[in-house]
Amino acid sequence: MDEQDILKTVESVLGKNCVIVDCETTSSVREEETLTINGMPIRLDGSDQDALKAALSSGQVPSCDLLNQILFQAGILRKPVRLETSLSIKSSLVQTEEVSVARDGRVLDERMCERKENNCYTSNCTEIWEPIGSRPRAQRSIQKHGETPSSSGCSIPPASSCKLTTDGRSFASAGTISNSDSGHHGNTSRTTIRTPSSSCCDDYSSATEDGGPVFIRRSAQVSVDQQHQDNQEDLASNSVLVYRDGMLVAAPLDALIQHMVPTCEYYPEQKFLFAFLLSGRLFLKPVDLLAKVCHLGDMEQKKLQLDGRSRDDGKLMCVVRNFVQLIAEWVETFPYDFRDDQMMMMLKQVTQKCIACDPRLRRDVANLLQTLVGRLTKLDRYEEFLERLRQQELSQTTDLQQQSTTPSEMCQLVQDVTDICPNPTILAYQLTHIELERLSYIGPEEFVQAFSKDNPPGFTASDGSGTSQSGNHMHHTAHMTSSSRGGGSASGDSKKTRNLESYVQWFNRLSYLVATSIVRHGKKKQRVRLMEYWIEAARECFNIGNFNSLMAIVAGLNMSPIARLKKTWAKVQSAKFSILEHQMDPSSNFSSYRSTLKAAVWRSCGATDERQRIVIPFFSLLVKDLYFLNQGCSNRLSNGQINFEKFWQLAKQVAEFISWKQVRCPFERHPNIIKFLQMSPILTENTLSMVSFELEQPENNHDKERYKTLKSEHNNH
Repeated sequence: MDEQDILKTVESVLGKNCVIVDCETTSSVREEETLTINGMPIRLDGSDQDALKAALSSGQVPSCDLLNQILFQAGILRKPVRLETSLSIKSSLVQTEEVSVARDGRVLDERMCERKENNCYTSNCTEIWEPIGSRPRAQRSIQKHGETPSSSGCSIPPASSCKLTTDGRSFASAGTISNSDSGHHGNTSRTTIRTPSSSCCDDYSSATEDGGPVFIRRSAQVSVDQQHQDNQEDLASNSVLVYRDGMLVAAPLDALIQHMVPTCEYYPEQKFLFAFLLSGRLFLKPVDLLAKVCHLGDMEQKKLQLDGRSRDDGKLMCVVRNFVQLIAEWVETFPYDFRDDQMMMMLKQVTQKCIACDPRLRRDVANLLQTLVGRLTKLDRYEEFLERLRQQELSQTTDLQQQSTTPSEMCQLVQDVTDICPNPTILAYQLTHIELERLSYIGPEEFVQAFSKDNPPGFTASDGSGTSQSGNHMHHTAHMTSSSRGGGSASGDSKKTRNLESYVQWFNRLSYLVATSIVRHGKKKQRVRLMEYWIEAARECFNIGNFNSLMAIVAGLNMSPIARLKKTWAKVQSAKFSILEHQMDPSSNFSSYRSTLKAAVWRSCGATDERQRIVIPFFSLLVKDLYFLNQGCSNRLSNGQINFEKFWQLAKQVAEFISWKQVRCPFERHPNIIKFLQMSPILTENTLSMVSFELEQPENNHDKERYKTLKSEHNNH
């Protein structure tokens, strides 16, 4: 204010004719730092302000939690976000032919012809990300040696916060914990349990480094003094679960089993259950695991029954409901475990005990058992169907041999595939029906059961992938190993299903069917027509996402009896086939195929059309990947604990496979075509080779000797 303003102010208060002798002015400035996002002011104070200042002043990006918190305050994360992703794979094939005419060493004429074909595979995915609200950051605290256990040591919800969800799960915690660095895995946290004597359960909850809750069961009581005295022995104790970045990475087997058992205030995570039920059979049979879980569940119930208030506050009922929920998840995910008579008997016994404690569970248990019996009955019928197919195939092969005297005559008795299905696109649709049906019966546990064998089904030990190079053609055929039948897990679990092996046999059958349909024609023009027919069918399989049938067709066209027909191949428009071969090229560990598979998976994740959801992987390679993942990682660490990191990796890949096999086939079904594809007689490799040599005579000495040997064996037979 200037002097005139001050004078007017004084006169308005004291009246006119006043004289101002002295005047003192005071001003104050209030500073407030505000971050503006999209015009929305966000007040920063306390730790958030300090963290953001420190990050920006040092030129670093603030933490994700802090940025999410700020964006939420600005109202950005409160609205759905539309996320669009796209992937394009472009391939270009250039074929160059050079022709020169020479006489007496002198070049008279030179000409060159170049053909170029471009292909583009595009995948688009649109997702709507819904906001989940502001997530409070977890506070970790360490209970020091000598401190009295209290709620300040960790964030523990009170017993009253235990809420039972609609699916029977409850979450809360009791007791106190102590965390310390183990020095064993970098950011690994080692957690042991101290349970107050007044606590009625042995569970606790701890905030991990990523802010998520960790629920752990106590196997044996371990004091803080013991933890500080000996780190290495403590890691091997039965009460230790080792976490890294909030993820369970190692634990003793008994601790994992204890971690699986629900209580009134704790229920194991679904991801943990799937990973442990999948890979736990590497150490013990499912029937033994169920027996241990039931025993621990009985102990939990008996402990609550000793408390006179347990029935009043519903804790016992909560334990029973959670236990039934656990059994239901086991039955839903691994129903084939209950083909074992002991497993089924134990299941009925434990569910009857649960009904006795809470009669309201009778309907849920009845539905559970009914669903299980239905799935097992459906599996029995499917296996009977496969056995009938096998018997009919053997019978038809015997009839062919009895009705014909030469391989050429045998070929004429095989029906032409184009007479049954003239359209290769329709054929690709029917192949997809067969693939999805057979995939749907493969249980996730069958992958782990294959690990105890010398080689996984689907590839030979000689090359590791079943692929080889023959001339300009890639030859791939999946071979069943000699140990593929029988076997089981490392614990001696007898194998109850053969769906995985049957699926690999279907791959082999389709490859031989392709070769048989080509060599049955004596005229070169007809063979060319069949080759191009199968190439078109393979291209449609590629567009659908049916990579297993695609590889089977490519393998059939590259079988030695077909690949050697040079005069026939010269008339085929092989540019399209070369593109398919490039996609299935085994070099660099099938890098081209893996890129294409990734694009198909992205397309499937965001698809609303059933046709775009189809992903049928090249199955032999999937089995090989899982096999070498198992071989490359040990089951136990050097201290004897279970390597649970390996379990997570196996579970991730198998869970992805489960999502693929649950897709419904959207194409119209043609039973006569499907019957032909699964039951039509096929020629053996020796018969295919003999017919191939008769169609185009052998040119090199190796082929001549082989042809001579085959004819001699046929005549003697």
